[in-house]
Amino acid sequence: MIETDWEERVARVWTTIDDLDETDFRDRIEQLAAELPEGSGIAAFERACSFDSTGHSDVAVPLHRQALEAGVTGLRRRRSVIQMSSSLRNVGRAQESVELLTAELAATSDDLDDAVRATLALALTDVGREREAVSIAVGALAKHLPRYQRSMANYARLLVEPEDA
Repeated sequence: MIETDWEERVARVWTTIDDLDETDFRDRIEQLAAELPEGSGIAAFERACSFDSTGHSDVAVPLHRQALEAGVTGLRRRRSVIQMSSSLRNVGRAQESVELLTAELAATSDDLDDAVRATLALALTDVGREREAVSIAVGALAKHLPRYQRSMANYARLLVEPEDA
């Protein structure tokens, strides 16, 4: 079990991301990750996030895989799937991103659903499925609108339904 103090220290470092040089930021995350046991999924996740957030998708992908294989759980697991999928898209592997995110939407539901959908919409655009991407994005946005929720949800659905339906 991770100590509350460790979680707080990690959270504090994340608040400094815009104030630090990217190498200094990643070094601070690495120092904290090194405090965890060898093979820790949480350590791999934090390392992956530090590379994702500093524009190094190629390094982040294997670290996210490591985190998932080590059994990272809860929101960190879901965030790892989202972030790895985004990084896969960034390194030209959008189809793999689509597959992971589609499975993720089918597997669970929480407050990160719209992040999954937004990332999926981007990946779908990269694989030439723009209408489906817009449908997913508009559908996700619809529930947050103060008005026109029903109309936007219907428009989103109609973007991907066959015309003769």
